[in-house]
Amino acid sequence: MSPLDLAQYMLNQDHFSQWMRIKLIEVREKYCLIEMPVKQEMINGLRTVHGGVTFSLADSALAFSSNNTNEASVALHCSMNFTKAVRLGDTLTAESVLISDTRKTGVYDISITNQHQVLVATFRGTVYKIEKKVTDL
Repeated sequence: MSPLDLAQYMLNQDHFSQWMRIKLIEVREKYCLIEMPVKQEMINGLRTVHGGVTFSLADSALAFSSNNTNEASVALHCSMNFTKAVRLGDTLTAESVLISDTRKTGVYDISITNQHQVLVATFRGTVYKIEKKVTDL
C-alpha cells in the first residue's frame, strides 16, 4: 500500500478524526498535510476553540505521518505551544514533518495554521515503533 492508501486506511477506522471532519490533503512517506473545519461543538467558554481540539488535530497528523509506511507507531511524548486563538469558522491545517528517525523512535514537528496561513500552534511528537504492521492491527 502507498503512504496515502495507508493513511486513508487508518482514517476509515478513526471515528474521532472523522467526527472532526479531518481531510487528507497530502500524504507521502513519513509526512502528511491534513485539514479540519472548526465546528460549533469545538468552542469553549471563552468563545475560542478548545485547546484539546487543536491538540487532537496535531495528534491525528502525527498518527497519519508516522504510520504511513505500515510500521505501526504510537505516541510516546507530545508537547504543544499555542500561539494564536482559533475561532469558529476557521479552517485549520496541520503539517507533520519527520525530524528524527531511529530504529525504535521517530520525532515529528507539526505546524498548525489557519486559513490565512497564520501559525496558531506548534506540536512536537515522539513516537515509539511497536514492531507490528498497521494493517495487522
